[in-house]
Amino acid sequence: MLHILQHPLADHAITHLRDRTTKPATFRTLSHQLGLLLALDATRDLPTRSHAVNTPLEPHTGKILAEGLIVVPILRAGLGMVQPYLDLFPEVSVGYVGLERDHQTAVARSYYCKLPPLAGKRVLCVDPMLATGGSAVQALDLLREAGATELSLVVIVASPEGVAAVEKAHPSVPIFTAALDRELNAKKYILPGLGDFGDRLYGT
Repeated sequence: MLHILQHPLADHAITHLRDRTTKPATFRTLSHQLGLLLALDATRDLPTRSHAVNTPLEPHTGKILAEGLIVVPILRAGLGMVQPYLDLFPEVSVGYVGLERDHQTAVARSYYCKLPPLAGKRVLCVDPMLATGGSAVQALDLLREAGATELSLVVIVASPEGVAAVEKAHPSVPIFTAALDRELNAKKYILPGLGDFGDRLYGT
């Protein structure tokens, strides 16, 4: 269920995201580019339906999206991945799950959850970093409890440990990522990784 993005622009962007000298403004631009590529990759199988229109020359029956889409960022870093969905999809709703990782225990705590109705919709949970998998599993648990049945997880960088944790807890949930990194270090940060995504995105 792991899908690794294969595109030269993705390779270019992720390399510059990793660079410690990349400034927040450039970091945000690159994140948006990667988010756009991942959004396209994660939605390539969205259902469509027939729709009749009149071109300037003749009637034509084409295809349009058959259902709405819901994107749920894990706060706060996940906010940096939302804009591509707002730009691309005419009918998209945004929910929010607030999870904060304790830097001592590496365990996430929930502090906020606001969701639209999820039943019958494609739901994409987005978070830039899949490290231990704890936050992702917790968010996916919340979304399942709220009625989501068609779930995907979209991240920019994943660790093997995080992928394994999600696959164990939610084996039917596909994971879309731009990079599968080597491992976690003793402090549960991804190696080679790119540091704290939220801090680098917002310059904090």
